Amino acid sequence: MSEVTALQGLTTAEAKQRLAKFGPNMVAEDHPHPWLLFLGKFWAPVPWMLEATIALQFALGKTDEAAIIALLLVFNAVLGFAQENRANNALALLRKRLAIQVRVLRDGAWRQAEAQDLVPGDVVHLRMGDLAPADIRLLDGQLLLDQSALTGEALPVETGAEATVHAGAIVKRGEASGEVIETGGRTYFGKTAELVRTARTASHLETLIVTIVKYLVALDAILVAALLLYSWMYGIAITEVLPFALILLVASVPIALPATYTLATALGALELARNGVLVTRLSAIEEAAAMDVLASDKTGTITQNRLALSALQARAPYADNDLLRLAALACDHATQDPIDLAILDAAQSRGLLAGITSRLSFIPFDPETKRSEASYVQNGGKLRVLKGAPRVIAALVAGGLDIGTDVERMAADGSRVLAVAAENGNDGLQLAGLVALQDPPRDDSRLLIQDLQDLGVRVLMVSGDGPATSRAVAEQVGIGGRVCAPENLNAAIEHGVLDYDVFARVLPEDKFRLVQALQQSGHVVGMSGDGVNDAPALKQAEVGIAVASATDVAKAAASLVLTNPGLRDVKAAVETSRRINQRMLTYTMNKIIKTLEIAVFLSVGVMLTGVFVITPLLIVLLLFTNDFVTMSIATDNVSYARAPERWNIPNLMLTSGILAVLVLILSFAVFFAGRDWLHLPLTELQTLIFVMLVFSGQGNVYLVRERRHFWHSLPSKWLLLASLLDIVIVGFFSTQGIFMAAIPLGLVSGLMALVLTYLIAVDFIKIRVFRHFGF
Repeated sequence: MSEVTALQGLTTAEAKQRLAKFGPNMVAEDHPHPWLLFLGKFWAPVPWMLEATIALQFALGKTDEAAIIALLLVFNAVLGFAQENRANNALALLRKRLAIQVRVLRDGAWRQAEAQDLVPGDVVHLRMGDLAPADIRLLDGQLLLDQSALTGEALPVETGAEATVHAGAIVKRGEASGEVIETGGRTYFGKTAELVRTARTASHLETLIVTIVKYLVALDAILVAALLLYSWMYGIAITEVLPFALILLVASVPIALPATYTLATALGALELARNGVLVTRLSAIEEAAAMDVLASDKTGTITQNRLALSALQARAPYADNDLLRLAALACDHATQDPIDLAILDAAQSRGLLAGITSRLSFIPFDPETKRSEASYVQNGGKLRVLKGAPRVIAALVAGGLDIGTDVERMAADGSRVLAVAAENGNDGLQLAGLVALQDPPRDDSRLLIQDLQDLGVRVLMVSGDGPATSRAVAEQVGIGGRVCAPENLNAAIEHGVLDYDVFARVLPEDKFRLVQALQQSGHVVGMSGDGVNDAPALKQAEVGIAVASATDVAKAAASLVLTNPGLRDVKAAVETSRRINQRMLTYTMNKIIKTLEIAVFLSVGVMLTGVFVITPLLIVLLLFTNDFVTMSIATDNVSYARAPERWNIPNLMLTSGILAVLVLILSFAVFFAGRDWLHLPLTELQTLIFVMLVFSGQGNVYLVRERRHFWHSLPSKWLLLASLLDIVIVGFFSTQGIFMAAIPLGLVSGLMALVLTYLIAVDFIKIRVFRHFGF
């Protein structure tokens, strides 16, 4: 034990020196400044493009347009920051969990101290109910430890001298003293915390937005190049073309997409909260729509993390109830031993504990003897009952028995098997039978797993328990029986995680690696768990799910926290996320159609007519009247898909492109009708085109929100109200000449009727297009 002895411990001076050397017994935390987090909202591909546009607008003296775009950019950043400011505090909770009082031997005397002041070499004392404050090597005594939160093993572990107790383990029985060997981030617990700190997930939304913007900007580059060639050929000044190119850039960037996504997911988070699911990372809602693999912890997630009677095998002359009653007589509530509590609960439920006579003596389970023993007065005589390891009990009964085959059969499903023997009077010790205990699956686990599989989500089980136990539980709940043993884990990670259904005896870093391997294979991964050992994988997964019974650390590392027992609410989370995904698909498709329409209409319009068919200011105003009004799509009534949703960007662009061409036909028809038939001046013609773009933009929302004919489902009241306000405001501005030249009310009304009639006709073509491209 180095230079420290169990009798003396450290002196105060030695403890201070070691504290300076090793640091406090806590886990290091990251404390990013809130301003840095906020400024980070402006550091991404989409904000970069907008910032460049703002700078160029200022350089050209177009301060109004620059100010409006800057306002949109700041609005999106503030909304995103406000919603994501509830970022998880896993490390803070880890630190809080270590900040407990401990009994430590200093200067030859026992005293109370803060756990954060412990150093390697300190001698501490643990007893029932304590949470181990550091990694400790026991010097004496015996402990029964609950390490399920650390290792995932459901059964408690007996430990004695020279054994290591990890930080975070709970003492269920016994007392012992030991030497602190690791503190803070060097403990088993602390290394798990470091995995939590370094875990990162990629934002699929950011990747999606950037991909769409690349397509749109590529189209813009072609159009701008054609326009520059046209201006060179016809002598148009570059100072006139450059602002137009900037407007094309602004029109191509889905400025409101991040804000709309944030609003949609925030509303989804409120809906999930009403269903018992708390959201700590908004991006998890979007990711849950695409989740195709759920890796679920076993203990406390699929199972109850509570031992229960699973089987009885009585020996004549005893019956099953006799066997269970005798087993209960060899138990004691006061010890809080999980095995004793499971047997007593089973006996109580069968009414077998009534009329028990006076107990003469009781010897709790001893790891050395591997049995417990009790004596009672019964019918004027003495009843002696023993409960413990089958081989130990079998060796004590009269004549000895070979019960190995029976024990192996009962333990084949991973059950913990105990033998019970009784001595009544002078008959000698006789074997009463075998008792099997197991951590049973939750009642709803099988149905939930079936529901998830019906939604296209493959469910895997990861467990700290052995292969036999893990396989038995997985088969009971319908996951499957292909088990990956610990020695095969590395090969599975390298060559195919999905070749297995169950991963047994895994460590925290193993769960973390499994999630990473699935992500690298292109899967969107969910991870559910309840213990400290699950926290790194929960943080790494796109959808980290902490169950209701989870530790604070697991809840903080997760992006979804369930408040109701079991995993039933995971189904609600998947369904809600897929509804949100449908709303976002509607918004994105509408945005692409409008962008293609505007970009082609403006550029080709200049080359066909020699004039700018709309002013830059009206295009920026269009961002307000269409893009941000259509944020109400976040409230729309939609159904959810029956399979994981991964957007096919090429198909999305092609579908939107075909619909954009149909709307472009209308746009050019309105322009030429206004110019050649109505003979409108250019300023009034530009107003007419602006109103047409607003009306067709609102119509596009209803065209694409329903994958069938638009009348098959009712929009939300907020979407209808937003459209109505948009139409009324734009109609008022255009007829009163606010920000634009005034045009007659009759012309605005006629244009609205024309757009409505045209889009109804387009709806029939839309059905064929959607069917062809798989929407």
